[in-house]
Amino acid sequence: MSFLKLEGVTKRFGGLVAVDSIDLTVEKGQIYSLIGPNGAGKTTLFNLISSVLPLSSGRVTFDGKDITQSPTHEMAALGMARTFQNLAVFKHETVVNNILVGLHSQLRAGPLSAAFFWGKARNEEIKARERAEEIIDFLEIENLRNHTVGTLSYGQQKRVELGRALAVNPKFLLLDEMVSGMNQEEREDIGRFVLDLKEELGMTILMVEHDMGIVMDISDRICVMHHGAKIAEGTADEISANPQVIDAYLGGGSRAA
Repeated sequence: MSFLKLEGVTKRFGGLVAVDSIDLTVEKGQIYSLIGPNGAGKTTLFNLISSVLPLSSGRVTFDGKDITQSPTHEMAALGMARTFQNLAVFKHETVVNNILVGLHSQLRAGPLSAAFFWGKARNEEIKARERAEEIIDFLEIENLRNHTVGTLSYGQQKRVELGRALAVNPKFLLLDEMVSGMNQEEREDIGRFVLDLKEELGMTILMVEHDMGIVMDISDRICVMHHGAKIAEGTADEISANPQVIDAYLGGGSRAA
């Protein structure tokens, strides 16, 4: 069974077709990348998958469940988490507090227990903080745990955003231009973290990415979008040799969205 399956997924904004009848399948344990020039519809497709936007037509199935009409707030409970193209962190809070926000969806204590901070609420808080520390260790930001996020570099803030997504304990992670704005060392670190998530935790990952080095190095499958439509799909070798892709993106001098 496919882990994520899109069938005829379409999004219209008035007369503009931003995503045009996309079919794609992501298998469990894959790193699957979406690439394409500016305005290709990649982030819009991400927003359709994660229910940030409603579909105009089509169907999305995730882990055997039809989620086409599912509201955004159900995505975390289903095991889906994401980062955003533009940073979405709490800049006036510490690193550890930002990650703890992601753990909120895992808490089950009732209001009475939470109000008096005893019993189940206390146990959940202890476990949440332990999990936050595990994520901080994994992302190698132990020395930043008590820093205010707004004082960190852009690359460090992106790690914090990734950490908050991991706090949801997802089985499916959507990364929207994760390495945008990072230097070479930071990009290599993120590539290593993504591979570790797949190989050590068995996580399935869907990426929108403009850094072709990372895409070609770590992706199991790649989908190329152009003017809202899928023009190619395959392995890195197949995509890099595809004439349509070379014309539309890889060799056309276009810059990814």
